[in-house]
Amino acid sequence: MVACLAAGAACTRPVPPDAQLHRMGERVTLGSLVYNVFEDQWKVQLGQTSEPRVPKDRFFLIHLSVVNGGSADLMIPALSLVDDSGQTYAELSNGEGVPDWTGYLRRVRPAETLQGNVVFDVPPKHYRLRVSDETAQTTRDIDIPLSFSSETPEIPAQQ
Repeated sequence: MVACLAAGAACTRPVPPDAQLHRMGERVTLGSLVYNVFEDQWKVQLGQTSEPRVPKDRFFLIHLSVVNGGSADLMIPALSLVDDSGQTYAELSNGEGVPDWTGYLRRVRPAETLQGNVVFDVPPKHYRLRVSDETAQTTRDIDIPLSFSSETPEIPAQQ
């Protein structure tokens, strides 16, 4: 034990590749898919109509791109968020009111890039975006720092 303390980092266990945590802006390659998360945004409503879409908690939009580096058409698996306690939250399949929504069933051709927003309805806190390869067998997490730079919704004028 004392030898480990004296040696410092030499006694630490290496982090397995499957446990790697990536940062926003880093390219994350899984199988033939390459993910890159650009930004995130919290919203208290979606749409600017007289009847906006209101979340259970808050809408969390994540702007990303996914490149198909393979030689065949691929489906991009659904994404999920993981909070610090390990609770997972599924991506919403309804993109009504989401600007540049990627869709829920996403097919990409070889060398094609899909870019846009995915949406979640989650409580505001720190999350990791869980992405996977085309078979949904291998996953990686992308750290999404907590920030509140979303806009304040406009209140319609009384008529």
